[in-house]
Amino acid sequence: MANPIIGRPDAFTRHSTPTQPGPQGFGQQGQGNDPYRQFPTQQQNYSPYQQPVATGAVMTLDDVIAKTAITLGTVALFAVAAFMLVPLSMLTPTLIASGIVGLVTVFMVAGRAKLPVGGVMFYAAVEGIFVGAFSKFFEYMWPGIVVSAVLATFVTAGVTLAAYKFFNIRVTAKFRKTVAIATISLAGVLLVNFVFALFGVNTGIRDAGGNVSMLAIGISIVAVVLAVLNLITDFDSVERGIAAQAPAQESWRAAFGITITMVWLYTEILRILSYFRN
Repeated sequence: MANPIIGRPDAFTRHSTPTQPGPQGFGQQGQGNDPYRQFPTQQQNYSPYQQPVATGAVMTLDDVIAKTAITLGTVALFAVAAFMLVPLSMLTPTLIASGIVGLVTVFMVAGRAKLPVGGVMFYAAVEGIFVGAFSKFFEYMWPGIVVSAVLATFVTAGVTLAAYKFFNIRVTAKFRKTVAIATISLAGVLLVNFVFALFGVNTGIRDAGGNVSMLAIGISIVAVVLAVLNLITDFDSVERGIAAQAPAQESWRAAFGITITMVWLYTEILRILSYFRN
């Protein structure tokens, strides 16, 4: 699915309480029947991206970078631990358990008005275990692939951020809707393939000998492209949240959302590299 944390333009403002106007002085609108009051000279259009939503500390880019480093660092720490400690015989149960717990945690935390920091860190730890087990499986099959995937993931994210800033990519409502529909559609295809695979039905992604088909490579390429597009919408949402002066606490929401997308991007890059190694 599309990023449920910051995949919408009002991600950092929909839970916030707008700043209440202070006492109105002489000459301001709303003075009852005062004949000397001044009327506005132009229509004031409300926009959540132009008006502050909090009176206390506000979210900044430095906050978002720091919190994202903490969450990604936690993922990396637990991933290394799982990679080193989980035996090969326990990889499948570990993948299934951590994947389910991580998915449930995302949707439990995402709906909270005030994002619980403990929930974010718990997700990072669980997702780290998933990433570590996932990586160990691929490293066992294709030695050296994990380092390549990690480097490719961060290079891709860096290039995406640079392109977003220097080419001034505009994220419109239509762009968001298209990315969301395409991402959900891909998730549906992968879910159906997973269910069929459980019952031994060959959907054409792999042949009878286990070789990867062109369909599998095409799906993985689409998945990587969609992950990059979701990363662009994440960057735009963070930028809008900063412009809207969202509360400082919301920097954890930004870090949470970016971490989700980065993990997805890594797993898809790891998968597509394995296809070419195969």
